[in-house]
Amino acid sequence: MGTGAPLLTNFVAALPRFSSSQARSLEWLTVAHAEAEATLANLDAAARDRFAVKIGRAIARVGCGPDRINQRGQSVAALETLDFDDDVLYDLRHHPRGKGTEARTALFARVVDDYFADAYADEPVAPDDLIHVTCTGYVSPSGAQKLISRRGWGATRVTNAYQMGCYAALPALRIGAGFVATGSQRIDIAHTELCSLHLDPSDHSLEQLVVQSLFADGLIRYCMVPDQGTRGLCVLALHERVLPDSSGAMSWLAGDAGMQMTLSRDVPDRIASALRGFVVELLGKAGRDARHLRDSVVAVHPGGPKIIDRVREVLELSEAQVAASRGVLFDHGNMSSATLPHIWMRILDDRSIPSGTLIPSFAFGPGLTICGGLLEKR
Repeated sequence: MGTGAPLLTNFVAALPRFSSSQARSLEWLTVAHAEAEATLANLDAAARDRFAVKIGRAIARVGCGPDRINQRGQSVAALETLDFDDDVLYDLRHHPRGKGTEARTALFARVVDDYFADAYADEPVAPDDLIHVTCTGYVSPSGAQKLISRRGWGATRVTNAYQMGCYAALPALRIGAGFVATGSQRIDIAHTELCSLHLDPSDHSLEQLVVQSLFADGLIRYCMVPDQGTRGLCVLALHERVLPDSSGAMSWLAGDAGMQMTLSRDVPDRIASALRGFVVELLGKAGRDARHLRDSVVAVHPGGPKIIDRVREVLELSEAQVAASRGVLFDHGNMSSATLPHIWMRILDDRSIPSGTLIPSFAFGPGLTICGGLLEKR
């Protein structure tokens, strides 16, 4: 993008309403799966408890443990308790899959509307553009559009960047960069990812146990402005590739019980096999080459710990270079598209990372899609 490239600044994250330690989250998953199975199979208390032991062992074997994730935020009160009788979504003694998509969508709308109202409550100036990013709900008009209507900001354009999955922050930058190029002075990008709305405790497959142990809710917004030498992250280049013969490796599908992710075990290896060539192309777009990786801080979307491990190995990075990515995974879990902005915010706020540091950024999602951006700390 070169001279006049857009700048990311003013990152503000909001905590989800509820939060649980990972140890507590895995305990909840164990009990929830046992309750769902008891309802489906009409198990007595003893049989339910035996199933809980079995599923708990499976979660301990394949799930992401407290050594990798410390805490996860969520928007569902039940995930803090072990009472499944009267909950908005996970009334498992009557609805073993959780309540249907209609109930989940209604909760999504309430949480997102409240988020936009709170996030902009003290904002006196309207942005030129507002990009709303999410893959965990669909409501029209969106929470962003309701905000603009409520505040009387009729000149603000709203763009809904939906259903791209975990990599969506980078296409959002591409959209915003186009707005900067055509004269916008401030583009706000807001992510509302409510992954906790999409659990199905009746699905005991190992794949789903992995997914349910990883994902969390994330809410964050930030600004894109023309680079005028202010503090922020300058966007130097953006790149994207869909890997051939990989459409079945990862999916995010709307179902009767919310949205369901499928994730094949070879996703880290598929990404690793294509990553080095992808990075060379990304760096080349900004007139850099692989040598510039040595002094960079790399922002990797932590689809899981193995993704970070494989990226570090393939690109021959030090552990320090991916520390921000591991730190965000540990502190928050996988927040889908909101995760990479949390990593960018952490890098920007880290005074030990000097101005001028390059920040190659990578995220992955259905397609199988690899998205990348080259940022520079200012």
